[in-house]
Amino acid sequence: MTDPRIDTAATDPVALWSSAQVTALGVETWPAYGGLAWRALLATDPRKAAAIFEAAEQWRRHRAEADELDCLLADDPEEWFRRVTADADAEARRIAPALAKRPTAAEVRARVGHHAPRTITATPGWPPVAIPGRPGWHRHLIDGRQVDLPTHHRQEHAA
Repeated sequence: MTDPRIDTAATDPVALWSSAQVTALGVETWPAYGGLAWRALLATDPRKAAAIFEAAEQWRRHRAEADELDCLLADDPEEWFRRVTADADAEARRIAPALAKRPTAAEVRARVGHHAPRTITATPGWPPVAIPGRPGWHRHLIDGRQVDLPTHHRQEHAA
């Protein structure tokens, strides 16, 4: 029985050979190569070898794809771009209908309307309030007046 984790294309003799080796080992499941469970297996355990075959085949296919993309980048940059963005394009097509139903940021702002910014006001008995846009400056309440000073320490009375 061929392992479903190893892609065995009829035109790929290396993949077929690797799949045949795993089949000959007579195992159906094995831990991931290099993991704790794999390291715990005895060297003679056929599951250890099956994981090695699987990892080797995955690496071989990964390198083949990377080499093919490198050649495409040099020979046909447009095809290279199409291939490397294919997953993103498919995801964009998948989510486009849902995104089209959502309001844009401008539409949301228009619905909410414009609100004037709140006035920063120091309050009796509370510490001075930091002033947005003016780092280090704080609004104080001194003798009933709102006063901006470059300190956060309370100023109870005008100096």
